[in-house]
Amino acid sequence: MNNFSGAITRHLPLILKVLLWGACFGYGGHLAWQEWLYRQALAAPVIAPARPAPAPALEPFQPEAIASVLGLAPEGALAHSAEPLELRASLVSSHGASQALLAGSQQVRFYRVGERLPGGSVLRRVEVSYVVLWRNNREERLLLKPPGRHVLPASQTPATPAQATSLYLRPLAEQP
Repeated sequence: MNNFSGAITRHLPLILKVLLWGACFGYGGHLAWQEWLYRQALAAPVIAPARPAPAPALEPFQPEAIASVLGLAPEGALAHSAEPLELRASLVSSHGASQALLAGSQQVRFYRVGERLPGGSVLRRVEVSYVVLWRNNREERLLLKPPGRHVLPASQTPATPAQATSLYLRPLAEQP
C-alpha cells in the first residue's frame, strides 16, 4: 500500500492537470457544438407567418345614435314640451342647485332639478332661457315666457314721487 500511495502522491499534480485540461476542452467542445446548432438555425429558411385577414373597417363613432337610444336629443333638436306649464323664471347655479319657476293651472312654484312636475314629467336641466323636461321617455324643452309679458303683475296704485335728497351724505342730526 505504501507503494500505491506514494505513486498517487507523486502523480497527483499530473492527474489534476489532466482533469483540469479535460474539463476546459470538454466545456469548449460543448460551446462549439451550441454555436454549430445556432448557425444551423440561422441558415434554415425562415417561414413567415401568414398575414391575418384585415379587420373589417369600423364605422365612425356616432354619438347621436347613442344619445337617441338613451332618449336624449342633440342641443338644438329638443322637442317643444306639451306639458301644460309655463316657465316664468330660471335660477341657474354652477353648484347644481338650479331652480325653475313654473306656473301651472293651479299654482306657481319653484322646482329643483330632479323633481317631478304635476303633469308627470321630471325637471332634468335648467338653462337660462329654457328648461329641459323628461317626458314620455325623451327630452323636451320648455321655453321662457316671452319677454313682453311681466312676470309679476303690475301694481295699480300710483307711484309716490321720490323725496329730494342731498347730494352729500350727512348724519341725520345735521340735515335741515
